[in-house]
Amino acid sequence: MASVFLYHVVGDLTVGKPELEEFYETETIGSAIRAIRESTECGITVWKRKTHMGMAENNDTRQQRFVGILTSLDVVSFLAKPQCLEDQDKAMKTLVSDVVVPDNALLKIVDPGIRLIDALEMMKQGVRRLLVLKSTVWKGMSKRFSILYNGKWLKNVDNSSCNNLSINVSAPSSAASSASSSSSSTPPFMRNKFCCLSREDIIRFLIGCLGALAPLPLSSISSLGAINHNYSSIDASLPAAEATQKNLGDPSAFAIMESTPDGRHRILGEISVSKLWKCDYIAAAWALANLSAGQFIMGIEDNVSSRWLADFNNNSLDNGVESTRPRKISSMSSGYSPVSPTFGVGRGTYRGRSAPLTCKTTSSLAAVMAQMLSHRATHVWVTEGEDDDDVLVGVVGYANILVAVTSKPPSLSALTPRSIIELRLENHH
Repeated sequence: MASVFLYHVVGDLTVGKPELEEFYETETIGSAIRAIRESTECGITVWKRKTHMGMAENNDTRQQRFVGILTSLDVVSFLAKPQCLEDQDKAMKTLVSDVVVPDNALLKIVDPGIRLIDALEMMKQGVRRLLVLKSTVWKGMSKRFSILYNGKWLKNVDNSSCNNLSINVSAPSSAASSASSSSSSTPPFMRNKFCCLSREDIIRFLIGCLGALAPLPLSSISSLGAINHNYSSIDASLPAAEATQKNLGDPSAFAIMESTPDGRHRILGEISVSKLWKCDYIAAAWALANLSAGQFIMGIEDNVSSRWLADFNNNSLDNGVESTRPRKISSMSSGYSPVSPTFGVGRGTYRGRSAPLTCKTTSSLAAVMAQMLSHRATHVWVTEGEDDDDVLVGVVGYANILVAVTSKPPSLSALTPRSIIELRLENHH
């Protein structure tokens, strides 16, 4: 295992992270949309309000107040319900508690001195956010500070509190118990100041340590077993609303598929939290409820004017079909292409900005990580074959990368000749 996981701690990743501003379940969906758009992630953490505002709380009670994570896809799926489309004002005033899916296990409160490897293990088991104590006296911890003393990690805090804040690394449950053990010993001036670390923050940190992770970053995602073959998908000809009826896993994305004559599947686009992050939520909700999956993905990223909607209404009338779009939305810029009900699925139609982010089975782990970070995506779809005849075989998400970087390094036979040269040059330097 790379030493970077053993010598670095979570506190190293909190530099520059803003203090957490809790978003409460008593807020409205309208407020949630603004918060998600302004957030640095595709979703926001939702909390219960404190029972006593002036009372200090420990990590256990704070953990109990965490409700779950509300994503852009959750909001769009809710607004796509018939009752919400009929009365959008009422839908926007709906409380977040009625929409968010409760899952207290998605976030864990940890001490800033917890080892990075322990944090990775938590995220590999399903944790998506780490709430880390953010202190003005924290200076970060590197290899020369993370010293083992009598079987305990020394924290970069006041020496008088080191014994109280230390974590026993020999205990198997040290990562899980660090949050509760630190709550009672946290000085008053350090309480209630937290920042939230996501899996994207972990990947961003790791891509700056590629040399220390060699040869893993240069290995193909196929050789590392990083490809998830159990992905969610829907045929482009089916109603887009059927995507919301499927059990969504990790990553939170649906592949929009096109079947070939020989029974294979090509990916045309996707419905995901990252694609819907900055979109027009009301327009996306109407499209999700009224269009096919293929039609939906055509306009998911297009910022077109309202004339598209006018053309859509005209086309519907020309075909003898009365538009079912609510009058309230009809004055808005929908962002969706005017297509007739006889729309035919064709691969060339989906080229452009709405094209999904893809890679090959032979792509290196480093390349996939760079793709995800540069596009602010939670995943990359994996294909095989030529560009004009590629077939979807799986997806690589945050969880798959975290498993891959902590796995046993592959043999040199798993590397391409070019990767071996790059690896030798890296080791030489």
